[in-house]
Amino acid sequence: MLRKTPKYERIAFVASPAPEARAALKRLVKLYGSVSPSKADVVVALGGDGLMLRTLRQAMKAGRPIYGMHRGTIGFLMNEYRDKHLRERLQASQTTVIHPLVMRARDVKGKLHEHYAINEVSLFRQTYQVARLSISIDGKERLPELMADGVLVATPAGSTAYNLSAQGPIIPINANLMAVTPISPFRPRRWRGALLPDGARVTLRVIDPDRRPVAAVADHAEVRSVRDVEIHMDHSVGTSGSGAAP
Repeated sequence: MLRKTPKYERIAFVASPAPEARAALKRLVKLYGSVSPSKADVVVALGGDGLMLRTLRQAMKAGRPIYGMHRGTIGFLMNEYRDKHLRERLQASQTTVIHPLVMRARDVKGKLHEHYAINEVSLFRQTYQVARLSISIDGKERLPELMADGVLVATPAGSTAYNLSAQGPIIPINANLMAVTPISPFRPRRWRGALLPDGARVTLRVIDPDRRPVAAVADHAEVRSVRDVEIHMDHSVGTSGSGAAP
């Protein structure tokens, strides 16, 4: 999923620590050379979905396309690995722009924290006691009380990560959707989450945050003891991710 340009001459390769990824890196650098990501026309990521998401996060505001090839464990976001005709594959690929989630979390002291997430925003109980949360969509309360270990809101890019482990749905990478998925729900026990349009605003309110503290996490940024969290997708920011190519 790359923007159509005449050529991709300058390629930056990045790879996960996996042996097959490092071996592929060595072969590709020998065939095509490599420049630093800041000077590249395109960044080629060799690994699994974890590496792809980290690379997308690093390139969020750089406007540089990322093309992934599968040399890892989970490759939902990746293209098939082939070392021949790479520039032709880059030229033939199609663009999908991945937008991040914005988390605005207010803690119990009233301080506002803002962070971006490519994968998901998650709320977790901080103690042995189950979290009690309410869920509102676009200002209207939809679930007055969720008792669970937590809940998460995932992008299509992040739907194969923690969301999938929590039995949430896999979302096609170009779908205009977000997933809201409970984590070990106790009540309502049969609720398995929801799919929302990616223009929705989700507000998660912590019921009794002093007795049942909850942490909010946007990918790797954590805020402890939150009172409420607002989540929406920021369509003004986007990174070009990898996509199908012949």
